[in-house]
Amino acid sequence: MVQTHKIKVYNRQAGTSHTLEVPEDRYILHTAEQNGTELPFSCRNGACTTCAVRVISGEIHQPEAIGLSPDLRRQGYALLCVSYARSDLEVETQDEDEVYELQFGRFFGKGKVKVGLPLDED
Repeated sequence: MVQTHKIKVYNRQAGTSHTLEVPEDRYILHTAEQNGTELPFSCRNGACTTCAVRVISGEIHQPEAIGLSPDLRRQGYALLCVSYARSDLEVETQDEDEVYELQFGRFFGKGKVKVGLPLDED
């Protein structure tokens, strides 16, 4: 039997809050959509930051979140489109531009990017 977890999502952009029961083997965003909960998303494959959240409490597993640097993951950021709950969670949506700036702002427009993206700098 697959364990489920209670996920509280604070959607900052919409000023709304949602509580979901998410199976441990399902992506959080996919389950939210199946329940009629509208949350920000774009690519659905962990490459952009539209569905980015900051984890307030709980444990999340996101092995496919290629759009987030290891440093941002350590700081508690996650991508709901490719995230699995490993406990009850509280998360808060983030502004896509804010996360993009945290991740890339120090590189772009400063002549520091010569080839590729600096996602795996550590």
